[in-house]
Amino acid sequence: MTILVTGAAGFIGSHVCHRLLGRGDAVIGVDNMNTYYDPALKEARLARLSGQKGFSFHQLDIAEPGALAAKLKGVPVSGIVHLGAQAGVRYSLENPRAYIHTNIGGHLEMLEICRASPDIRHLVYASSSSVYGGNKKVPFAETDRVDHPVSIYAATKKADELISSTYSHLYGLPQTGLRFFTVYGPWGRPDMAAWIFTEAMLAGKPIRVFNHGEMWRDFTFVDDIVDGVVAILDKPPAAGGERHRIYNIGNSQPVHLGRFIETLERLLGVKAIREDLPMQPGEVEKTYADTTALERDFGFRPKVSIEEGLAKFVDWYRQEWRPEHKR
Repeated sequence: MTILVTGAAGFIGSHVCHRLLGRGDAVIGVDNMNTYYDPALKEARLARLSGQKGFSFHQLDIAEPGALAAKLKGVPVSGIVHLGAQAGVRYSLENPRAYIHTNIGGHLEMLEICRASPDIRHLVYASSSSVYGGNKKVPFAETDRVDHPVSIYAATKKADELISSTYSHLYGLPQTGLRFFTVYGPWGRPDMAAWIFTEAMLAGKPIRVFNHGEMWRDFTFVDDIVDGVVAILDKPPAAGGERHRIYNIGNSQPVHLGRFIETLERLLGVKAIREDLPMQPGEVEKTYADTTALERDFGFRPKVSIEEGLAKFVDWYRQEWRPEHKR
């Protein structure tokens, strides 16, 4: 099969590409290589993919009307894993236009490509646990109301779900949206807690701890996420039934921020210097995935504990990333 992966130089996207290539699929990767965080990290992820058999890459803006469709003309794509997006809850408060452009405009382009390409069996796309906003009921279930997002980022992800639902209703497009819960691991993003805390602690700098540490996140190791994404890609919604599905994909075991920091302290051999701060606008106190539906339909069961996952991240950061890119 030939699979299109958007956000191929991103964290989750690069891992998905590796898994697909490893099982013999051809992969067309797409990424705009923007500067939201250090492009050197994206280039390093891409370099690990570029030499592999069956991988090709296009650098372009997926939201530019017709740009990606022109590159795919005549290419028999059978599935799409759409992970390309402008990430970051906090940055969405500073630059909302980037989120409307990429997250909504780019998603629409993917749907138009699918509508024009009947050979595409399945579009799997990234939504986010952020759509649950300030919901107090936990764990979060797919049947919960999600009409009160607390960030622009979350609003764009909910908009994507609604547009996808409409396209499936109108055109019968087989789609699955995945609400990711705080993914972490090697080759992760430098704007997320594992990287921010590790970098600061090794440098002897303070870490900013929001809501005075009273936060819980459903941290999910990237390998578990990839297991779920690939299993779902291989099982599109059946004809004659509901063509658009939504699933939570998370660890279903929220971790208190204090435990997260203490685990890093043990792994790094240093004591964190904490700067306790109030809650940030757009953030929520707790995320917690109910993955009953994903387990029922795909046998999804995360395997990696927070201690094991953070150990893998720290080993990667110290042995592979930091020595080469140390400033």
